[in-house]
Amino acid sequence: MTGPGTHRASSRLAVELPPLGIGTAPIGNLFTEVSEQDAAATVAAAVREGMTYFDTAPRYGHGLAEERLGRALEASGAGRPVISTKAGWLLRPAAGPGESRVDVVTDWTERGIRESLESSLRRLRRSSVDILYLHDPDDHPDEVRRTAYPAARRLRDEGLVKAIGFGMNHSGPLAAHVAEYEPDAVLIAGRFTLLDHEALGTLLPLCLKTGTAVVVGGVFNTGLLADPRPDAMFNYRPVPGEALDRARRCREICAGFGVPLTAAAIRFPFLHPAVRSVVLGCRSEAEVTGNAESFRVAVPDELWERLAEAGFVPPELLA
Repeated sequence: MTGPGTHRASSRLAVELPPLGIGTAPIGNLFTEVSEQDAAATVAAAVREGMTYFDTAPRYGHGLAEERLGRALEASGAGRPVISTKAGWLLRPAAGPGESRVDVVTDWTERGIRESLESSLRRLRRSSVDILYLHDPDDHPDEVRRTAYPAARRLRDEGLVKAIGFGMNHSGPLAAHVAEYEPDAVLIAGRFTLLDHEALGTLLPLCLKTGTAVVVGGVFNTGLLADPRPDAMFNYRPVPGEALDRARRCREICAGFGVPLTAAAIRFPFLHPAVRSVVLGCRSEAEVTGNAESFRVAVPDELWERLAEAGFVPPELLA
């Protein structure tokens, strides 16, 4: 990588993260059903492309994403992939005779956090994972303080995980956790993109100060920045007209420099030195290879400057 964003700040994270990783919610059938064959091909393609950081969670397909990832990694022969999973939500059989459905329930107790990780390790076919994030604890600060975060620290001390932190969709509550706990890593989804700069206000400067490594997910804002069309999703909802217009304008500016919109969207988070990795949700081999190709596209400084003039890049990132 050259130009703005080439410098990575030092962090407390005792894990080497590749710049690109895979978010596994899509192979857990998020929005669209994915076959077992396509899920395996997605993981195998990521390994070939060097995208060997895999982020997953029990909530992704009620355990399906973890199960598929575990099987696919075993078959791929990947040497030492980096894996993060999440805790705070447990899978429970739904009540009722003959029910095969699974419910997801919150549990921030030490027993619940430990049970969540142990269940994930079984599905992943691993004895440990690299990062354990507490998953969307927005409405549970007291439980996090009393039981969940101390439990995560003990799991790290026991060597079942190498690093701990939080994975969330809102940067305000996440910044509050960083200020209180100074975790090893955080994953922020959808709040540091060409269309949404929310994380730059408090979260990213704070992570830089505390040495907390930042992983950014949702760089396409649920698909809009991958393909700005009227039926695209934006932050898990149908796209509003204003957001669609902005995405199309961003694509137009990028095209003027011969750069795909996806390339700028993937590269954008690295303009901040606290960002260590970007995870991309992929559901097929073609999506993996396409995103890898986009990442290899050089983004000229002049494009970043033009995007800053148009309001898509905060000027302070180019200073």
